[in-house]
Amino acid sequence: MRDMRSDFPILSRQQNGQEIVYLDNAATTQKPEAVIDAISNYYRMHNANVHRAAHRLAEEATALLEEARQLTQSFIGAERVEEIIFTRGATEAINLVTQILDGRLNAGDQILLTELEHHSNIVPWQMLAKRCGASIEAVKVTPDGELDIADFYQKLSSKTKIFSCNHVSNALGTVNPVTELVQAARSAGAITLVDGAQATLHQHLDMQALGCDFYTFSGHKMYAPTGIGVLYGRAELLETLPPWHGGGEMIEQVTMTTSTYQKAPYKFEAGTPNICGAVGLGAAIKYLRQLPINDLVADENRILAETIGEMQDLPNIQLIGTPKNRSAVISFVVNGAHHHDVGTLLNEQGVAVRTGHHCAMPLMQALQIPGTVRASFSLYNTKADADRFIAALQKTITFL
Repeated sequence: MRDMRSDFPILSRQQNGQEIVYLDNAATTQKPEAVIDAISNYYRMHNANVHRAAHRLAEEATALLEEARQLTQSFIGAERVEEIIFTRGATEAINLVTQILDGRLNAGDQILLTELEHHSNIVPWQMLAKRCGASIEAVKVTPDGELDIADFYQKLSSKTKIFSCNHVSNALGTVNPVTELVQAARSAGAITLVDGAQATLHQHLDMQALGCDFYTFSGHKMYAPTGIGVLYGRAELLETLPPWHGGGEMIEQVTMTTSTYQKAPYKFEAGTPNICGAVGLGAAIKYLRQLPINDLVADENRILAETIGEMQDLPNIQLIGTPKNRSAVISFVVNGAHHHDVGTLLNEQGVAVRTGHHCAMPLMQALQIPGTVRASFSLYNTKADADRFIAALQKTITFL
């Protein structure tokens, strides 16, 4: 198996005489040299604004931006390049959708979410519901950390105008049966959105097979820079929806009293885009393309399963969520200890994890816990990283 660590400069950093074990990948992933070089090269050799200028640098910058759009289309299996809208991240993408759907909901309509959602897939829908008088329902989560599918079908009805769920839970690693859920929701007449922020590195993506109306993700979760994300939307739906921001780039004609807009995706991309972010996203996709992804994901899943098995043998460890289909995340508590104390002691040993509610407070309330320690893996994590984590956790337990 290829050793990816050498591709990521930051992973060679020393802390207390040892290389960092980075297990906070659900928050953000590290960046390979190929992405860092692509961003640097853009600013050194190609920096210009895009689309409208007639000079060489603008042509080159435009070509790089649109190449990134085409690479993204291929990466997620979208039918048309026009279905790829660049945003600042998954959060902005979801907010964009809630804004352009304003006229599609009325008082008494239902927005169906789940208790597994990140705040970014809850709060924007709350704001939409308040504007239009709709109600919000949430599919319950089982004690194992899986969606209660029977509860989903019980709550899905003709009143359901929106169904939105994550592909993979950021807090528990639960992989949801999104194809089944999307098909059922669309059959009931609902518009569907899937938050794919945690799925892009670990799940095979095919928008045509999935069949959702919208799919969102952030570049920084898949080795690209922060500040760049993607909204996929079905072309026939995007053409019927209004823009959400007004300004340059997204217009055809403007007078002092009226404006006409470009077609998708440009009517949703007002202003100067994050060109270097898109270049970095394109470089990340190129980097991923030359890797044996299926083998790396299988190796990641094996390491994850072995780590969970070793944790189950440790005293005072309580795993939070035991989904049958899990991706990249282990969430746990040490009985009698605050999760922040556990994270602090792991950090002292050079192991980086996340602690708290993971922007999933409704989930924590449903599970009746204040928060967890989360170790989240990526394709560059090795069995040696997992062994360091287990050894550090054993030592932490003795301190506590």
